[in-house]
Amino acid sequence: MQLNTIKPAIGSTKNRKRIGRGIGSGHGKTATKGHKGQKARSGGSVKPGFEGGQMPMHRRLPKRGFTPLTKKVYALVNLCQLEIFEAGSVVDAEALQKSGLINEICDGIKVLATGDLTRALTIKAHKFSASAREKITAAGGTVEEI
Repeated sequence: MQLNTIKPAIGSTKNRKRIGRGIGSGHGKTATKGHKGQKARSGGSVKPGFEGGQMPMHRRLPKRGFTPLTKKVYALVNLCQLEIFEAGSVVDAEALQKSGLINEICDGIKVLATGDLTRALTIKAHKFSASAREKITAAGGTVEEI
């Protein structure tokens, strides 16, 4: 094989459509634009969302709400999910990711009180619900806010 003999595979390349290059090409005269109208004119096209003068959808629908720039999204973990850890172990963001309980730390981790905790664990998170704190300390564990 030599570099000057390499060709693309058969059928993998196509000639571009040469429009407006004479009647014999099959794409002459109107150059595939049809007869007259806005889209046949030079520079003539409608912008995205244009509905022919009718009030466009994005202006017909009411505006609603807003997205606050300071909103924080927490990864939620329930107490019943923490039963997979051994007694006395430290449960932090890294341990939760390894166990698959959270995919990624958004703006932090929040522990909620759904279910019961039977083991004494040291739990490190950004936020705890009040009832989750009580249940963790009742089980003999400790709560550490990061």
